[in-house]
Amino acid sequence: MNRLQIYRELRRHGKLGEKRHPMLEQSMAAKVMMYIGAGIMAIYLVFLGSLFGKLAAEEEVPALILGLMVLLLMPIDFLMRFIAQQTPMMFIKPYLLLNMPRKTVVESYLLNLVSSGYNFLWLTLLVPYAYICLVSGISFWALLAVVLCGLLLVMINSQWYLLVRTLIARSLLWWLLPIGVYAAIWVPMLLLFDNPFDVADLFITSFDTAPMLWLLVLIALVVLLAMLLINRQLQLCFVKQELSREEKKASAIKHVWRLTFLERFGQAGEYLKLEIKSIMRNKAIRSRVLMSLGLIVMLTVIISYTNVYDGVWMLNFWCYYCFAIYGMTTLVKVMGPEGNYIDLLMTQHENILLLLRAKYYFHVVILLFPLLIMLPAVIAGKFTIMMLLAYLLLTSGLSFFILFQLAVYNKQTLPLNEKITGKNNMESGFQLLIELVGMFLPMLLVGLLLGLTDEDTAYTVMAIIGLLFTLTHPLWLRNIYNRMMRRKYVNLEGFHASR
Repeated sequence: MNRLQIYRELRRHGKLGEKRHPMLEQSMAAKVMMYIGAGIMAIYLVFLGSLFGKLAAEEEVPALILGLMVLLLMPIDFLMRFIAQQTPMMFIKPYLLLNMPRKTVVESYLLNLVSSGYNFLWLTLLVPYAYICLVSGISFWALLAVVLCGLLLVMINSQWYLLVRTLIARSLLWWLLPIGVYAAIWVPMLLLFDNPFDVADLFITSFDTAPMLWLLVLIALVVLLAMLLINRQLQLCFVKQELSREEKKASAIKHVWRLTFLERFGQAGEYLKLEIKSIMRNKAIRSRVLMSLGLIVMLTVIISYTNVYDGVWMLNFWCYYCFAIYGMTTLVKVMGPEGNYIDLLMTQHENILLLLRAKYYFHVVILLFPLLIMLPAVIAGKFTIMMLLAYLLLTSGLSFFILFQLAVYNKQTLPLNEKITGKNNMESGFQLLIELVGMFLPMLLVGLLLGLTDEDTAYTVMAIIGLLFTLTHPLWLRNIYNRMMRRKYVNLEGFHASR
């Protein structure tokens, strides 16, 4: 088989794998919601494309959209891909047994990523823009170059995201790479120009003819090929490391934290030890924890020392999410890491109940970190102590009550260390619904209370609601445990199949 035939065969295997996945029927609702989200995004892009097209037609500058994409839309797209795009979740191990180059498997993934439907969704921005400019009399060949260049920018952004996401999975210090790149773009503009968009004007006036635009297409194509080559080598390197289980030999015996102070809590204390040591020892879990805490720090700094979020609604919105973001990151996959050894947890009566209690206590204690981190915002006058207390209790009560319901339905094992060769975790529509309710229902309640009463009364009511759910946690955790036991064989089968 030549390479083209291998690519086609691997693509066919991927489609068959999706059809044969045991979660396919349950994930149909999630897919429908994803398509609805894509439709909403397409409507917004058509609106933006029409708006920018009118501006470009009036000024007769076909490259306007390209300047705006580089400065604004591509950084936004980069952040959106953390939701929509994953690192290579291909089943690479089976292909290692075949007479097939590992390089070809990785190349197939990269080509599928470049040709993904999400990338071509951006045509809903570029095509209306080009049509309006074409009607106004701008050259067809210039607009064709603009559309091609814009599409290549989106593809480059997909490879840039993959590069950053892969490196971040190895070390969170790699966050400095995108921060440095975007700072290198924006900081000089803010310092050297009164209006940052003067740089965009300089860019679009430099490429206002068809020959210059086609030169830009050629440059973008070269950059895309370079990014593909870099990603291919990077993925091959990391895949090899994960499959070979290469471990660094310690030069000296490492200190083992025994956490003896937790022994006074009995078996629940042992599960608290397990929760803490899982974060300390397992790379995949540790990365999620550090990323969420880093995001809390970043948001708090922005709120405390800038006036970006000075509105009442925005301050309440981000105050809640600073408390809730850690739970949203970890509890949406609750019991997923335990799926690696779920059989052992089933050997004793009410083991799972004690584990759930330990998880709840751990997540409640973690809420003290955002509380301390947000004290500078209190000193700056952005938050009040009552406001922080209300959102802390609302998170520990109502938010955690909703997110812990996922323990009943989650049955996909999460890898503890593997990032590249792990299996994809598909969710049912009901799981996605619970996640959305956990993310947005508390804020809907906050908006209702703030609309009907003054802030102090709203925070008092929120604190009471959160306190009631917090104090009754033994009741609803036992209810979750009982429902889990009624589904234990279904869940066990799912955990075994997804290891």
